[in-house]
Amino acid sequence: MKNYHSSFIINYFLILFITLLPLNMFAQGLLSGNNDTFTRADSLRGSLRAERTWYDVTFYDLHIKVNPDEQTIEGYNTIHYEVKESYPVMQLDLFDNLNIDSIIYKGQALKYKREYNAVFIEMGELVKPGEIQQLTFYYSGTPTVAKRAPWDGGFVWDKDDNGNHFVGVACQGFGASSWWPNKDHQSDEPDSMRISGTIPSNLVLASNGRLRNTIEEGDWTTYEWFVSYPINNYGVSITIGDLVNFNDSYESETEGTLDLRYYVLSYNLDKAKKQFEQVPPMMECYEDWLGPYPFWNDGFALIETPYLGMEHQSGIAYGNDYLTGYAGTDFSRIGLTFDYIIIHEAGHEWWGNNLTSFDIGDMWIHEGFCTYSEALYVECINGYDTAMDYVNAKKPTISNREPIQGPYGVNQEGAGDMYNKGMLMLNTVRHAVGNDDLWKEILKGLQTDYRHSIVTRKDIIKYINDKAGKDLTPVFSQYLDYTSIPQLQFKTTKKGKNLIVDYRWEADAEGFNLPFKYKDRNGNWQTIHPTLEWQSVKLKKMKEKNLEWAMKEFYVVVKNVK
Repeated sequence: MKNYHSSFIINYFLILFITLLPLNMFAQGLLSGNNDTFTRADSLRGSLRAERTWYDVTFYDLHIKVNPDEQTIEGYNTIHYEVKESYPVMQLDLFDNLNIDSIIYKGQALKYKREYNAVFIEMGELVKPGEIQQLTFYYSGTPTVAKRAPWDGGFVWDKDDNGNHFVGVACQGFGASSWWPNKDHQSDEPDSMRISGTIPSNLVLASNGRLRNTIEEGDWTTYEWFVSYPINNYGVSITIGDLVNFNDSYESETEGTLDLRYYVLSYNLDKAKKQFEQVPPMMECYEDWLGPYPFWNDGFALIETPYLGMEHQSGIAYGNDYLTGYAGTDFSRIGLTFDYIIIHEAGHEWWGNNLTSFDIGDMWIHEGFCTYSEALYVECINGYDTAMDYVNAKKPTISNREPIQGPYGVNQEGAGDMYNKGMLMLNTVRHAVGNDDLWKEILKGLQTDYRHSIVTRKDIIKYINDKAGKDLTPVFSQYLDYTSIPQLQFKTTKKGKNLIVDYRWEADAEGFNLPFKYKDRNGNWQTIHPTLEWQSVKLKKMKEKNLEWAMKEFYVVVKNVK
């Protein structure tokens, strides 16, 4: 693989709080927001030094035994890798509350030292570039318990309504190395992976990919799952419980039949069969806008979990209690009729799983585009005007206190505004492009041309610029790197029956050049191209009170400075 998240007033603020808190942090794991000070531990986790870059992971073979009674785990991961350059020390990652039992390479136990959650392994020999090697990392212990998954990371040890163990794990941002040893950086994904989990025989284990084998061994049963595509580390997960399986399918006009598999608590089977009828039309919408489901051969799955949800690749974690909206709350103000967790988390199969950001600082690529995909789904089922209402309803939730772009190399993402502000930014870019057919082509092209790849901010922006034939780099910079929203300043002068409008942008980004629109006297939208310098336009037979700007289509402030 390339190395390359009165009663009216009370109700209003309650909905606003609900929207700001979980939605702006959703699916991030334990991501602490922007910091000005970073530690050695942050650098060890987030940076790429020689100890990490000399090898490229090709395959993870993870074997894990989970004991829910004792809340412990043990197992090993055989890591296959290609040597890119000779180097004597390998960094792998495992949280320091877990034990390293041994690390075996060519039949020999290797020496290592631990620093925070990094493990530095002395390889004992220099291997030539191009060689394919492997080592096996044995470990055990009591993993971190998530206190509020998925907003923090770790294991969730729960019980279902019948008293059966109900176990899940979520680790985005917190670290996959909180429960299994790996190269814990988004820049390197294995080309494929096996997840083999051993659990008490009265329970079922569901994971990513396809179930290949089930082996019963007395009181324990091993479930062997296989992922045939590249997968990011935080997208790997297991769920354990009194789960039952049922299946469905989606018929694509171009790709054939997609297997849809569902694992739910046994007593929720009837509810799940009804709720998950939303999946095929969702797939049709996303295929139209974004292209075919990216992991076709592995199929698509929803797995009921003891927490709200997470975008685990080809095995989406679902915990929305079979309700509409977000845990039964309609934050949208359009009248949500769909299950938010299904629609949002499935969107991550394209944004986050198919395209994965190189550095966590660019997590707006995952969360902004995925949240924007919700609006595309609303457009599919309710039309364009309702989709614009959906987008614009999020404006009051945006704090604009910190940039949504995070720093690189320290495992730090940008502000939680990346969800809703990211969506509004992309809606703005769509209307700056000004051609919906081209915009759809751009979205599909990103998914196709960067299929199963690691991407950077520069990759995304350059691709949109090239396809749109416009340099929108300053536009992206304003929304990503700064907190202020671009302000269109204008003043008007009446000249006979005409209206002279002087206008300019006030913005932080150098060369800010966002095209903008106003409505002429005939009700047609007209485009202007403001810059940071004053310009003028003559509006024939127009009164100032009738001047209308495209406020739903663009996330901007308009101010009359007359």
